[in-house]
Amino acid sequence: MKRVLIVSPSFPPTSTADLHRVRTSLPFYREFGWQPLVLAVSPEKHGGLVETDLLATIPAGIDVVRTNALPAALTRLCGIGNVAFRAWPYLHAAGSKAIRSRGIDLVYFSTTMFPAVALGRVWKARFGTPYVIDMQDPWKTDYRGAGLRRGVKARAARLLHGALEPFAMRQVDGIVSVSAGYSDTLRARYAGITADMCTTIPFGASAEDFATARQLPWRNDLFNRRDGRLHGVSVGRGGRDLAGAAAILFRAIKLRADRSAVPSVRLTFVGTDYASAAHRPTIAPIADALGLADLVDERPARVPFLAGLRLLSDGHFTIVLGSDDPAYSPSKIYPYLMTGRPFVAVLHHASPVVPLLQQSGTGVVVTFGNGADPSATVAALADQLDWIYARTEQPMAPPAAMVESFGAREMTRRQCAAFEAALRHASPEGVPCVE
Repeated sequence: MKRVLIVSPSFPPTSTADLHRVRTSLPFYREFGWQPLVLAVSPEKHGGLVETDLLATIPAGIDVVRTNALPAALTRLCGIGNVAFRAWPYLHAAGSKAIRSRGIDLVYFSTTMFPAVALGRVWKARFGTPYVIDMQDPWKTDYRGAGLRRGVKARAARLLHGALEPFAMRQVDGIVSVSAGYSDTLRARYAGITADMCTTIPFGASAEDFATARQLPWRNDLFNRRDGRLHGVSVGRGGRDLAGAAAILFRAIKLRADRSAVPSVRLTFVGTDYASAAHRPTIAPIADALGLADLVDERPARVPFLAGLRLLSDGHFTIVLGSDDPAYSPSKIYPYLMTGRPFVAVLHHASPVVPLLQQSGTGVVVTFGNGADPSATVAALADQLDWIYARTEQPMAPPAAMVESFGAREMTRRQCAAFEAALRHASPEGVPCVE
């Protein structure tokens, strides 16, 4: 059995959005011929949200090496809080030891803490170990839309990422990405990255996560689903790049209400600014500007992952808002489909998840961009809201074959195929990299 060192600085009981690919894949790596060793930062040194209940989703016997990190209180004196920077020397030392002593065949970086990914080239130069990068978000970004972060620190970060990405990508052996657009961008930038080195693999969904969440003590303090209103729920990031989609949704709900009597609707957005200590609202102000302040309740602070699943399941319908970046792929799409609730999705017309959501048959999808008239999109969504309102108490499930196709086991199989392909790509024979 081949051995893969999985670099995921965040790992349960730490709870962050970028760890779930690894977490849900761990039950299946061995089935497909790979023994995982996880390299992570100790939760007490990480400083992120701790969700002890997530440990129940980790299979017994998984080998995890946890490292130290410089104290955030110290590094923030220099304006640095990123865990990957604080833990870089410790990750380097622990990873080097593992590669030397444990017969590691491949290193897999599955994280959005991109400074850690530069270790791939360092280790490859030292040990000859090939590596695969999981692109869950863009690294060096050409994005200039409404969601671009401003300020000196943000510009400095973009300059740093602009230097680190080519350093890592010019020796990479495989790319896994949640969006084909991310791979296309990398291929355009780096001649050494070819189509056969790249595979698009969304985050897999885990039925076991819902089973674990249902077993936890639970009290919904955000809304009462029996108060006579229809409650729509979104759990995940906000941001200015979602403003166009949010405005379409809010205007459509208002338009539908103006046409004839319908139940009162309340939309709850949770965890919209979890990456910032300021916890600034970014969705409610859009409703305020439209004169619809009573429509939206926004709680920017993050909630634990399993609690988020319970919130989604408690709602009458779920909400998926898309970015003005066409390559953006919301990471929670598959869990949304598994809640048993109908969904309302407002997405860029080029979003990679549009076809799948349309095929699921469990919700309503409208798109913007490509010259579409926003008012026409609002009217189209308003026309379809009755479909949602009529199904808020009906179990909604995608076809079983579709659920299997986006389940964690299948997504892990595809990851392991990418690992095998990366080994062939890195071999002296230069065998083409194919799944």
